[in-house]
Amino acid sequence: MMTLDYPHRRFNPLTREWVLVSPHRARRPWLGQVEKTPGEDLPAYDPTCYLCPGNERAGGIKNPEYTSTFVFDNDFPAVLRPEQVEQNPAALPDSPLFAAKPEYGTARVVCFSPRHDLTLPELSQEQVEAVVRTWTEQTRELGARDYVRYVQVFENKGAMMGCSNPHPHSQIWAVSQVPNEPAKELAAQAEYLKEHGSCLLCDYLEEERRLGERVIAENGGFTALVPFWAVWPFEVMLVARRHSASLTDLTVSEVSFLADIIRRITARYDNLFEISFPYSMGFHQAPTDGGRYEGQHLHVHFYPPLLRSATVRKFMVGYEMLAMPQRDLTPETAAERLRGLSEQHYRLVKAA
Repeated sequence: MMTLDYPHRRFNPLTREWVLVSPHRARRPWLGQVEKTPGEDLPAYDPTCYLCPGNERAGGIKNPEYTSTFVFDNDFPAVLRPEQVEQNPAALPDSPLFAAKPEYGTARVVCFSPRHDLTLPELSQEQVEAVVRTWTEQTRELGARDYVRYVQVFENKGAMMGCSNPHPHSQIWAVSQVPNEPAKELAAQAEYLKEHGSCLLCDYLEEERRLGERVIAENGGFTALVPFWAVWPFEVMLVARRHSASLTDLTVSEVSFLADIIRRITARYDNLFEISFPYSMGFHQAPTDGGRYEGQHLHVHFYPPLLRSATVRKFMVGYEMLAMPQRDLTPETAAERLRGLSEQHYRLVKAA
C-alpha cells in the first residue's frame, strides 16, 4: 500500500484540480459537532409521505398505486421548460461583469419502489435493474428534447445530504447547458485524448486494477474504487469497464452489472457504521446535443460525508472553501476499510 504519511497534494486529472492530503491529522481528537444517528424504523408504507403509492402530492395530484419504479415531474422544479418561462431579454444585464443567461430544463423524481423503508442495497437485483433501466429511459427521452443538452441523474440519500423525503428516490435534471462539474471533466478527457490518443478513464482504470490497492469490488461491467484524488472520506467512483459514454450505451448485461455493483457498494456503505449511509451520488455522461465526445467515459461518483462514525461528518469549511479541498484519511486506508466489509446488508444479518 502507498505509505505517504506526510502532507502532500494529489492531482485529479478529471477536473485538473488538486487536493491536499494530511494523513497525520486522522489522529486528532474530535470535539466538534456530533450528528444524531438517523432513525431506522421506517414503515413499509407511510400515509403522510407524498411519494408513497396512492398518496396525494402538491396541488392535489394523486400518485398511482405503482408497483415498480415511479417517475413524475418534480412539483417544485429548479428549472422550467421554455414554454413555462415568460421571457424578458431586456431584464438580462448588459455587461460581462454581470453575465446571466436563461436556463431551461425539466426536473423529475424517480421513486425506486413502492416501499418507503427500502434503500438501494436492500432491494433485489431485479428491482435495482429496473431503477437503472428507468434512469436510462429517462436519459434517452429527456435528452431527445431540443432544449436539453445535458441529463444529470443523481440521488441525495439521507437528511444529512438535504434529502427532503426519506422515501428512497433519485432525481433527474435535464438542462439546456452542460453544468460546471461535467464540463470540467469533458474538457479534461478531451484534452487527454488529444495528447495521448487514448481515453483518460480507460487508462486510469487499467492502472488502478493493476495496483489493486484502491479497488473495492468489480464485476464483468464495472469497477468500484476509491479515487487516488478522492476528497470525501469514503468517496467511491464506479467506472465502466468498456469504453461507453452514457447510460444509453449500456448493453442488457451491463445494466445488470451496474445494478449489481451499486447494490454491493451501498451495502458496504451501510455496513461501515451500521446505519443507512448518507451520500450524494451522480452519473457523469456525455451531453445529449448530438456532438462527438469521444473522450467521455461513463462513471458514477459517490460523495458521502461521514468521517469517523455515524455521528461525525466531514465539513467543507475554511481552507477547503477558500483554498483547496483537504482530507485526513488517505484513499488507500478508506479503500482497505470498505474492501474488508461484508456485502450482506447488516439488517438482513440481524434479521436472520
